[in-house]
Amino acid sequence: MAGARPFSIEIDEATLGRIGERVAAYRWFPAPAAGGAWQFGMAAEVMKDIQAYWLDGYDWRAAEAELNAWPHFKAEVDGLDLHFLHVVGEAEGKRPLLLTHGWPGSFYEFYEAIGPLAFPSKHGGSPDDAFDLIIPSLPGYGFSAKPAFPFGPRKTAALFNTLMRDVLGYDTYLAQGGDWGSMVTSWLGFDHAASMPEGGCEAIHLNMMGFRPTPAVPQSDAEKEWLATSQAAMQAEGAYLMEQATKPQTLAMALMDSPMGTAAWILEKFHGWSHLEDDDLFSVYSKDQMLTNVMIYLVNDAIATSVWYYAGFFVEGGGSLPEGKRVEVPVGFANYPGETLLPAPPRSWCERAYNIQYWADMQKGGHFAAMEVPGLFAEDVRKWARLL
Repeated sequence: MAGARPFSIEIDEATLGRIGERVAAYRWFPAPAAGGAWQFGMAAEVMKDIQAYWLDGYDWRAAEAELNAWPHFKAEVDGLDLHFLHVVGEAEGKRPLLLTHGWPGSFYEFYEAIGPLAFPSKHGGSPDDAFDLIIPSLPGYGFSAKPAFPFGPRKTAALFNTLMRDVLGYDTYLAQGGDWGSMVTSWLGFDHAASMPEGGCEAIHLNMMGFRPTPAVPQSDAEKEWLATSQAAMQAEGAYLMEQATKPQTLAMALMDSPMGTAAWILEKFHGWSHLEDDDLFSVYSKDQMLTNVMIYLVNDAIATSVWYYAGFFVEGGGSLPEGKRVEVPVGFANYPGETLLPAPPRSWCERAYNIQYWADMQKGGHFAAMEVPGLFAEDVRKWARLL
């Protein structure tokens, strides 16, 4: 691996102590007396429970050991230090799969799917389905370096293509993503297809539709109905997006000062966008999982530059393709029923933006599919790749 340096996560005690002190010193205030616990945002009683566990039950050193169980690396790509996991599994270097996370997730979203994807024979599967896994932290997220100015998924795709080809030496590769990962992955398929001189992306798999057709005009009743549903969902859930896209630095001022505020900002999204039982966040996730994901932001002071990414998306020009163009590499899509933020469009809509060759209507799971239902996620990715 040209230029890749082994990396181990080792957070100093002073950083952990500072975070713990701020969590303990949080000043509580009244919550609305009527209405559902989550009606007006983060549920106060849930957050109080999280605070208590954070102070007396959560063990970052145990989480650190879990995170370091898979091999981490850093590499400078076009002047920016990128952090990534590189797991050479039973594919033995022959079947690379790039997995890209989004906000407010992290590389940790994929942890329970790593074994089934890289070592399927150890999880009841066939070694023929194995991948080499490359799981980066987005620029400004996790242990990747922070850019000096906001940029978004299109530039990230260029960095990741260079990582895959020039640093890791893969001539071609597959790519998968959800949330911002779906946009990065879509740009990999459009700008860096294996058919292009400097490209290497052979095919992509998404669990959120990144691109819309240009022009984005519905052509059937089903498409009109979906567009109305999608707009209503964004009206209900999209205030965070507008703030992070237009005034991220104002929000960052508050979040950078408060570990509890950062946790609430993140956990409310995991509650609202996941496929839960009885509205219970912990019917799907453990407190350890939620806090480890939050801590990846906190120990790196990364919440500010993570919200910059939304502004960077619009600085780049948004996600519009040239009129009449679409992603022509083979595309797979997993439609998870708990995806409430950006519910899947009709296939006819998607096919005007993507060369859809595989479509799966999943039984369970939501926006954070790899973390919510890692077994189903891994099996779906394997099914898609078999068709290639």
